Amino acid sequence: MNIGIIGLGLMGGSLGLALKKLPEKYTLIGYDHNPTHITDALRLKLVDSVTSDFNEIKRCDVLILTIPVDAIIATSQELKEIKSTCTVIDFGSSKEKISQGIPKEIRHNFVTAHPMTGTEKFGPSAAIEGLYTEKTMVICDIEKSADYQKGIAISIFKDIHAKIVFMNAKEHDSHAAFISHMPHAVSYALAKSVMKQKDPKAIIALAGGGFKSMSRIAKSSPNMWEDIFRQNKDNLLESINAFNIEMKYCQELIEEDKWDELHAWISEANKLHDIL
Repeated sequence: MNIGIIGLGLMGGSLGLALKKLPEKYTLIGYDHNPTHITDALRLKLVDSVTSDFNEIKRCDVLILTIPVDAIIATSQELKEIKSTCTVIDFGSSKEKISQGIPKEIRHNFVTAHPMTGTEKFGPSAAIEGLYTEKTMVICDIEKSADYQKGIAISIFKDIHAKIVFMNAKEHDSHAAFISHMPHAVSYALAKSVMKQKDPKAIIALAGGGFKSMSRIAKSSPNMWEDIFRQNKDNLLESINAFNIEMKYCQELIEEDKWDELHAWISEANKLHDIL
C-alpha cells in the first residue's frame, strides 16, 4: 500500500517512523512545500522516497495530511480527482471546519482525525519514534466516511498503536479548546508576562520545574497555532473566558485575605487528577 504523507514535520515525520516498521505492508512517499523539509526527511529516513509533484502524490492509495488546518481545507479542494478507493486522512487540530469544508463529492474518501499527542518542537528533525504509541486518536464524524476508507484508517491507527476514540467534530472542538488550545494561549501569555519584566533573564534563572512545564508549549510554532486559534475561535474564546473567571476569583481571594476559601478552591482543583 502506497501512503503519501503530505507535511513532513513533527507529526508527519513521526508517522513515517512508525509506519516504516512495517515495510512489508507500507511504502511511504513524502511531500512538502518546503524543500529543506524534503531534504531533511530523506536524510533522517522518515519516508522511503519524496516527490515535489502533487499529481504524483495524489495517486497514492492513502493520503495523510499532517499540515495546518487552513492548508488541509485548501488541499482538499485539489483532491477532487482522486480515485474512488483512495483514503484521505487528516490530522488537523480542529475538526468541524475541516469536516464541513471537504468537497462533497469526495467527503466519503476522508477520515477526519486528531492525534492527541505532540511536542513543542516542529520540522522533520522533531520527529520521534513512538509519538503515537498508546496516545488517543480521535476520529470525528465517522458516519461521513465510506466503510472502505474507515477500515483503512482504523487499520493504520492500530498499526501505530494508537487508542481510537469516536466523536462528532463539534464536540471535539469544544473539548480540544479546553484541554489543548486554551492551555497554549495561557502558556504564551505566561511567557509574555515574564518577558515584559525589567530583567527576564534573572527571573528565568530562578525557574524550576513548574515554570518550565507550564511555559514549554510556548515554544510551539506560531504559524500552526495562529491557524488553530483562528479555526476554533468561538470555542477558544469560551475556554479563555472560563479560565479568566477562575483567575479573577483566585485574585480576589488573595486580595481579600480569604485564605480558607483559597485553600478550598485549590483543593477542588486537585480533584482533576482523580479523573486523569
